[in-house]
Amino acid sequence: MRVDEKAAHDTAAPHPAALTTSLLIAIILAAANLRGGITGVGPLLPTVEHATGLSETWGGLLVTLPLLTFASTSPLAGRAARRYGAPRVLALSLPVLAAGLVIRSLPGIAFLFGGTVVIAAAIAVGNVLLPPIVRSTVPKARVGQVTSLYVTAMGLVAAISSGVSVPLADVLPGGWRTALGCWALLAVLAIPAWLPHLSRRPDVASGPAAVAAADLVPDPAAVLAANRAAVPAKSPSLWRSPLAWQVSLFMGLQSLGFYSTISWLPSIVHDHGTSAATAGWELFLFQAVGLLASVTLPLLTRRSPDQRLLAATASVLTAAGFALLAVAPGLAVLTCVLTGFGGGATLVLALTFQGQRAAEGPQAAALAAMAQSVGYLVAAIGPLLLGALHGVTGGWAVPLTLLAALAAVQAVIGIGAGRDLTVTSPPPGSPTTPSR
Repeated sequence: MRVDEKAAHDTAAPHPAALTTSLLIAIILAAANLRGGITGVGPLLPTVEHATGLSETWGGLLVTLPLLTFASTSPLAGRAARRYGAPRVLALSLPVLAAGLVIRSLPGIAFLFGGTVVIAAAIAVGNVLLPPIVRSTVPKARVGQVTSLYVTAMGLVAAISSGVSVPLADVLPGGWRTALGCWALLAVLAIPAWLPHLSRRPDVASGPAAVAAADLVPDPAAVLAANRAAVPAKSPSLWRSPLAWQVSLFMGLQSLGFYSTISWLPSIVHDHGTSAATAGWELFLFQAVGLLASVTLPLLTRRSPDQRLLAATASVLTAAGFALLAVAPGLAVLTCVLTGFGGGATLVLALTFQGQRAAEGPQAAALAAMAQSVGYLVAAIGPLLLGALHGVTGGWAVPLTLLAALAAVQAVIGIGAGRDLTVTSPPPGSPTTPSR
């Protein structure tokens, strides 16, 4: 039996539609686990600091640790996927995530920080592998839609986690520890969704698979091809590409703003007289508005591969929100609307850039790994720096002004990252010179 015949035989299934739908469900469930275990910490941070005796600096380190882990683990996730296949590595990350959530909820500072590292390492796998999987299994014109779909799932769970963390801590036995640990159930729920895809090897497909242009879900042959194409490949030239750096820095600055907000917004509004529960719901509002942005943005980008204006506008909205909170903390609800919409839009754009600015599946995976390694290293500065500046100045005006300034820089970088180019296409005015 020829290789291509064997591949076709292996991909055959009694109900191919159910098979491809199961892959989409698996992607959505994996995405749903990529933030909930982290975003619930911010509303509970004052309680955690009080219960454990952590200082503001150590509290800042606790919320920064996931980002440092993201930056250091992202390249390792790519290497593991090259060796074992993206679906297997992604599936393995789910029980690791569940274990980390349980470990973090155990008594003791060592478990608190150690569990956080395990959680973040597991989440980094999904952060790296989902964009290239989407890029390799759907038509280029649909990348934004599918990205928006899984970002919506990710953001919905993140918003719920922020809103219910304090109420859950008030009613569950074990308090804040149980409130943070209960998200392990969602990781356990996602594990069976990936089991049908574990038997697929990344080297089964013998050539490019056809993808139906009208479908959001790839056909079975495309799924098998994706297992190979979605594995990050070595692309040293990306590190010499200005466009790749613009994509990476845009990812980093939008993540810096998001995680700084997730980490410190409850503390900021609490310091101005808002209750802990209300602060959690304001953080929920911030993420709920972000969800609205992630759902509506593809309608604006569907017919235009050039996203410079959208990237700049969304970044300016974010900057305005931070500036407003610095000068008028009583208008926190309006701040949540501005930063939520701007942040939700820039997140979808940042993830979409990682697929659209790459020429092919393996390059998309390499660009995703670079963008998230560099991006999360940049983002890690935010929460820690905000905590330190607050400790030095005794207020939040200076940290928030800094966030506004960085969001303005993000707008400039977004103009570069939003161009309708790939890292191997010639830039305007130089038709024969690649943009690397």
